[in-house]
Amino acid sequence: MAIDRLAEQRVWKDLHPKVRRGALAVMNDVTFKDGKATHNKTGEDVTHLVDVGFKTTDTQVRALQAVDELSAHEIENGGFIFAFFKQARMFEERFPSLTKQDTARLMFIGTYIAWETNRLQSDNGKKHYTKKDLEKLLEMSTRRFNEFFKRLENENIIHEEETGELFINPSVFYRGEMKKHGYKIDDLEYTRLFKKTIRDLYQQFKGRTLGQLALIYSVLPFLNFDTNIVCFNPGETSEDLLKPMDLDNLAALLGYRDNHKLKQALNRIKVDGKPVFGFFENPYDRRKFRIVVNPRVVYGGNGKSLAAIKVLFN
Repeated sequence: MAIDRLAEQRVWKDLHPKVRRGALAVMNDVTFKDGKATHNKTGEDVTHLVDVGFKTTDTQVRALQAVDELSAHEIENGGFIFAFFKQARMFEERFPSLTKQDTARLMFIGTYIAWETNRLQSDNGKKHYTKKDLEKLLEMSTRRFNEFFKRLENENIIHEEETGELFINPSVFYRGEMKKHGYKIDDLEYTRLFKKTIRDLYQQFKGRTLGQLALIYSVLPFLNFDTNIVCFNPGETSEDLLKPMDLDNLAALLGYRDNHKLKQALNRIKVDGKPVFGFFENPYDRRKFRIVVNPRVVYGGNGKSLAAIKVLFN
């Protein structure tokens, strides 16, 4: 609980001078240990006379609440992996041989990487996945899976050990503490991709519509971490200087000639009946729409902004 400094000062000011001097004398001759205050001369427990609690400021309390909100959000959505990308650069530029369906499958696979090792395995860690296991997990035919797997190998995204174990390149996805990452990622940005949400979406879109799911990964390089707004300058830290990207511009970037078709595709992507992409009118031109991504799918900011974004999708 935060200390009310103003109230504390008012109480102190109203004390009788003799009481005030006595309190100061106690404070100058006290030893603090294990949450107790002991008078050095008498050995008396004077904990009730002094404050031995944590001196947290209101700012610190708000920060702790923000962390708790973010932690609760992470747990609610099944934990997360870090997804890496080049800011304001199309995903296809980094991995040109991958199709939209490949990208959607890759996001799904990434949710099965092990903590810090990036080995593909079951959630309980008791079984590591081989190529055959991965083929079954993705529900693909052997021929199509082999073609897909070869593209991932050629792009240096996946690696198969002699033991049959599979590992994902940590510069694509990573699960663990970033300080222990160990790979050169200076030219990359990263954000949280939530495991349960991605898996739920994969189950909805597997089949002919799977490519639509890749739209999530496509917008990552243009997503502002603090607001989840698709922007021209996603790295900007001042909200006043952000330049939101409207639907027309995003359609052009993603190769859609008709922005209405893009909007239809984005509107079809839902989690638990709630949209993954939200559209909000540009107040300066109500014919245009700005785009916000549901933080249940991807979110790179802190807890302070999270609640405000979540309410847009309630």
